[in-house]
Formats: sequence, structure tokens, C-alpha cells
Amino acid sequence: MLALTYHDSHDVRVDNVPDPVLQDPDDIILKITATAICGSDLHLYRGKIPEVKEGDIFGHEFMGTVVDAGSGVSVLKKGDRVAVPFVIACGDCFFCDKKMFAACETTNPDRGAILNKKKIRPGAAIFGYSHLYGGISGGQAEYARVPKANIGPIKIPDGLADEQVLFLSDILPTDYQAVLNAEVDAGSSLAIFGAGPVGLMSAACARMLGVEKIFMIDHHPYRLEFARMTYDVIPLNFDEVDVAEVIIEDTAFRGVDAVIDAVGFEAKGSVLETVLTNMKLEGSSGKALRQCIAAVRRGGVVSVPGIYAGFIHGFMFGDAFEKGLVFKMGQTHVQRFLPELLGAIQAGKLHPNEIISHRLPLAQAA
Repeated sequence: MLALTYHDSHDVRVDNVPDPVLQDPDDIILKITATAICGSDLHLYRGKIPEVKEGDIFGHEFMGTVVDAGSGVSVLKKGDRVAVPFVIACGDCFFCDKKMFAACETTNPDRGAILNKKKIRPGAAIFGYSHLYGGISGGQAEYARVPKANIGPIKIPDGLADEQVLFLSDILPTDYQAVLNAEVDAGSSLAIFGAGPVGLMSAACARMLGVEKIFMIDHHPYRLEFARMTYDVIPLNFDEVDVAEVIIEDTAFRGVDAVIDAVGFEAKGSVLETVLTNMKLEGSSGKALRQCIAAVRRGGVVSVPGIYAGFIHGFMFGDAFEKGLVFKMGQTHVQRFLPELLGAIQAGKLHPNEIISHRLPLAQAA
């Protein structure tokens, strides 16, 4: 089959590789009908994530049709069309019992990404995301093996196009969790840092939940204009204004009720941060987080769906303490939200496909 494989940083290729086969009784084999390039795939491509090996197949945001199923698969059959969560969960462990599927203790045989690990077990395995997270082949391919198929893949009803439901696999539940973590509702104010797909879907989810005032921060005019036209946000270009200052002045000099950091660890920081990151002395820039801390009101929430890794310079923990802030973050417990979000799509409350900008066949993906 064809698959997008890693060879080195900035070097991915579409190669012919062996077809996947069933390995465990609760596996399925999926014929991929749609997949996406997630922003976090860029971290792999740029060499920012350790333990990515030559030949690894990328892709953790995919869907398709079941073409084979193990003897232990009880909820799906050949011919079913499913969207697949990017986290692989067993459904039976301590954390799965708490619906914290991204913290599943049993599916990842590798160490995970925690630096100060001690003896803590790693979180869930992730499709196509390095050998820190299980080394499971991803879905930017013609076929994929999906472990733990009784816990995760959601059957898609007839009448919904792939593009309407593809993002159930990652970005939509990720942003829904981010908005829920922000603890906002009708009448709340919210600032979203980053107008890429994560920021845009966060705005869509916030609007669905009735958030009244949404600021969207970026420096690409076309992104900000799309967000304004589509989600009725207040666009702010950080190249032109002091974003936190504008937000504070527009919220009775308090700040917004919550902020969402939809940027993560590749935010462009100071010269010092760039040097430290290039020297591997820290994991990433803290610029987006500093802006979030500055823009949120006392007692507010900082919700972080953007990926972070390693040490962060200039975190401004003292400001966070003085303002009494709450931080909520982490990988997404995708399986928890799928039925609700599929229902919202069917009801016309969410239109994830509106953010799609490019389409291409797998053979042209490299």
C-alpha cells in the first residue's frame, strides 16, 4: 500500500509499504477514505518530537471503512464506516473508568513524553506519533490497523460526507474539550490565541455553547478575516497592537473570563527563547502562554489544547499565582465526546468542514 513515511526532519515521502494485518482479537483493518494533516504533524516533520524513526507512518486524524475485523470485535463489522479517535484506549483501566481515555494506562508500551517521569505509567498510545507514544502506524495511508476497536471508533450514519465527520478523530473533540475546560457559557468572554484550525474550531464550539464575546489573536490577516466572517469574533493582530492591553481595556479593565492557547510550543518567541530552543536547553517558547496569563481576568481559566514539551523559559508563574488562575490542559479524551459531537453535526449545530482549505490525493502528499 501507499503511505506517508518519515525519513528525516523535513523529509517525508509517499512509499510502498506492507499492508497492515490483524495482530490482536480486537483489531480492525480500515481502508482509509479520508485523512488530515494535523498541526501537530508539523512538530514531527520539523524534528521537534523525539523518537520518530525512519519508515514511521504519519497520521492520527483519519476515517474509513472496515475491511477486516478480529474475533474479539463486537461493535463493528466489515463494511462499517467509522471515524477513529487519535488516542488508543482500552476502556477498562483506572483512567478509562473515569472517562479519561487519553490517560489510558495499558495501550502505550513506550515511556511517554514526561521528563521527570519517576515510575509513573505513560498515557495512551497515539496513532502515528513517535515511539514515545507506542510507535503505532498512522492513517496517512491506504490502510491502517486500529487496535482496541471496541473502544473508540464511532460508526458514521449514512447521509454524512467524510468531510463533515473526519475531524471527530481529533481536532473537533480537542477544541470542544478546550472550551469545556475554559468553563465558559452564555454571557462569558473568551480570548483564543491562534487562528489556525485549532483556534477556529474552538471558536465554533464556543459559539455553539453560547459564549458572548470572543477575541481571536493571530498575525495572518486572511485567518483573522475568516474567523471574523465565520464566527463573528473580534480579530486582533499581534503585530499591530498589544493584544492583552486591548483585551483588558475592552473588558472593564479586568480581562476575559478565560483564554485558550491554540498555539502551543512552536509559538515564535524572543531571540533568547529561539537560541535556547535551538540549543535544546528548553523545549519551547512560552510567548503564547505569557500573553494568555496577561489577558485573562483574576480567577480566570487558561485552557491549553496546544501541545507543549519539555522546559519553558519565562513562564511567569508568579503572575498566574497573583491572579489566582486555573490551568487546564492535556491530550483529549476523544471517546468521551464523540456521540455528543456527532449529534451536533447531524443537527447542523457544527460544520467542521468549513475550515477545510486544501485537498489532495495521498500520492501527492509528500
